[in-house]
Amino acid sequence: MSKVLIIGCGGVASVAIHKCCQVPEVFTEICIASRTKAKCDKLAAELAPKTTTKITTAQVDADHVDEVIALIKSYQPDLVMNIALPYQDLTIMDACLACGVNYMDTANYEPENTDDPEWRAIYEKRCKEAGFSAYFDYSWQWAYAKKFEEAGLTALLGSGFDPGVTQAYCAYAKKHEFDTIDTIDTIDILDCNGGDHGYAFATNFNPEINLREVSAPGSYWENGHWVEIPAMSIKREYHFDQVGQKDMYLLHHEEIESLAKNIPEAKRIRFFMTFGQSYLDHMRCLEDVGMLSTTPVNFNGQEIVPIQFLKALLPDPASLGPRTKGKTNIGCIFTGKKDGKEKTYYIYNVCDHQECYKEVGSQAISYTTGVPAMCGALMLLTGKWTTKGVHTVEEFDPDPYLDALDKYGLPRSESHAPALVD
Repeated sequence: MSKVLIIGCGGVASVAIHKCCQVPEVFTEICIASRTKAKCDKLAAELAPKTTTKITTAQVDADHVDEVIALIKSYQPDLVMNIALPYQDLTIMDACLACGVNYMDTANYEPENTDDPEWRAIYEKRCKEAGFSAYFDYSWQWAYAKKFEEAGLTALLGSGFDPGVTQAYCAYAKKHEFDTIDTIDTIDILDCNGGDHGYAFATNFNPEINLREVSAPGSYWENGHWVEIPAMSIKREYHFDQVGQKDMYLLHHEEIESLAKNIPEAKRIRFFMTFGQSYLDHMRCLEDVGMLSTTPVNFNGQEIVPIQFLKALLPDPASLGPRTKGKTNIGCIFTGKKDGKEKTYYIYNVCDHQECYKEVGSQAISYTTGVPAMCGALMLLTGKWTTKGVHTVEEFDPDPYLDALDKYGLPRSESHAPALVD
């Protein structure tokens, strides 16, 4: 029996909340909080007849730590699930520390304005130390490790799909499929969205986050160091189970950073994501004309941030559910040794957009993040994962987590003879 405060009420949060309500014996009470309380009230009203979980709502601006602290003190939760924007990770972590409450999120911290001079100075210093120039990375949150450990609290970072499930797949492969940690030679994370929403251009999750992620320089881990490449400059083709042949591009992604830290013996770790040509053409055009910038500009006497204005023009990702058809396929391919012999292994999940919409009113992109968010919370609340400090998913036992994913909507598939990525 647990009380959980869920901050956020967008597409991913809606899925996570639906799933929490499917496990009322654990999620006895939940409070949904966001900047717009009316959205929380609407979702609570929809769910109330379907669950015995007691649902309340609250208004909070998670940019302000004092507001988050006041809400936590008022509600007294056992866990805070941060499913808001990654800009707010540090504020919510500060509030959890102040109130003595465990914390979890689905994506690592990144600042809202990457052109802010103070932030740029810190960023450039961290880039130099890390050896790569990603503007989103775990170092900001890892800096909280000692504080959470000393407070006897757990902060679970990135319990979405990627990051999240992909890291659990790595821990599972290390535990069950290969001899030892140093017998995994390569890890390729492949993220394929074979869905079609019918729009000329739209993003499947928050446009600010999505477009910044894709337009950033790519990087991968190889032979103990980072290799950085221009954005979208490495392309491969791959045939995905139940989706088909797709173009995919090498990106920087935050789980590579934690995997390089926790599986340092791996000779190479890469992340690929599929994109259609229309998406890339639109994105490059928008970037060329400055619409992806986070620097405010003056327009008719008002300051606007170009990428935020673009976000207002694009379709809301939460609205894509009823019109998206097709499937996603996300997983990890490994090479290494088992019983002293060369081995390949592929573990992945296939998720159907329309089936997700039938169940929770969302497309598969939100579903594949929201279900792992609930499962991560389940691990913390049921005592399956108890290590104090700040940790990523691969640092915990993968078995109960993957079992929960199998049960609650994201079952794994396996291949012991997959095609490899060159």
